[in-house]
Amino acid sequence: MSDLLRKPDWLRAKLPNGPGYMATRRNVDEHSLHTVCESAKCPNMGECWSRGTATVMILGNVCTRACTFCNIATGRPPELDLGEPARVADSIAKMNLKHVVITSVARDDLKDGGASVWAATVRAVHYKCPNTTVEILPADFRGKAEYLDIVLDAKPDIFNHNMETVERLQKPIRKTARYDRSLWVLEHAKSRDFITKSGIMLGIGEREGEIEQLLRDLRKIDVNILTIGQYLQPTKKHETLDRWVTPEEFNHWKQWALKLGFDVVESGPLVRSSYHADMQVDLFGLLEKRHAEKAAESA
Repeated sequence: MSDLLRKPDWLRAKLPNGPGYMATRRNVDEHSLHTVCESAKCPNMGECWSRGTATVMILGNVCTRACTFCNIATGRPPELDLGEPARVADSIAKMNLKHVVITSVARDDLKDGGASVWAATVRAVHYKCPNTTVEILPADFRGKAEYLDIVLDAKPDIFNHNMETVERLQKPIRKTARYDRSLWVLEHAKSRDFITKSGIMLGIGEREGEIEQLLRDLRKIDVNILTIGQYLQPTKKHETLDRWVTPEEFNHWKQWALKLGFDVVESGPLVRSSYHADMQVDLFGLLEKRHAEKAAESA
């Protein structure tokens, strides 16, 4: 068997179990939620769900883009569900989540890229779940500031937008997205004083110097949180796996990134965008900050 067909021992995730996981499993099924945990076959689903953290996917489960690394279905999305924000908020309240990451498929078929639904969802979750912190992971809204601002005006607690890979590989891997555009999205959110976060995959053909440049570019725009994980090829039709990255190399990039000035770096074979996201919220004291701002508005 080829070394690239045989997963190394360090890529073995824990099997989902425990009362926390089972409670989240029941609620996701009961309320018919789309989760990227399932759609993208995340290896950390069991751990995160057991910790009271989940990644909810809005705007349907069919994407208008065809990124070659992603396992989410591509095609013509269904009709927009205007009742989704309230339903998502109700579901999160019933799940009693400590922290929720909300992501979405790209909706380039919509004039605003789904920004209005994004904003309505964040506001609904804040209203219905005042003790749940909200991290958002949207697409790039085709670089339109007016649409990005609609989402930012809803005041998510963390703004996350993934670079995914180095500049040279953007077109073959992401196709519709652009390196400079994604950097601009993160920079714009930072200009509005948001905690910003981004993530990349390794093992997809990147080179050492290219990784260094990407991390420098993210620090130039003061990104706070970085996640680095192993690319896992979903099917034979997806981008070919280039190599398995060792835990030692992941630790090297963690230390390298921390020296650059990132506040938090999660780096490891099984790390994904929402890995330990609830712990990052605790570090920045975001729930306390939001309660203080709400109290000040009411005074």
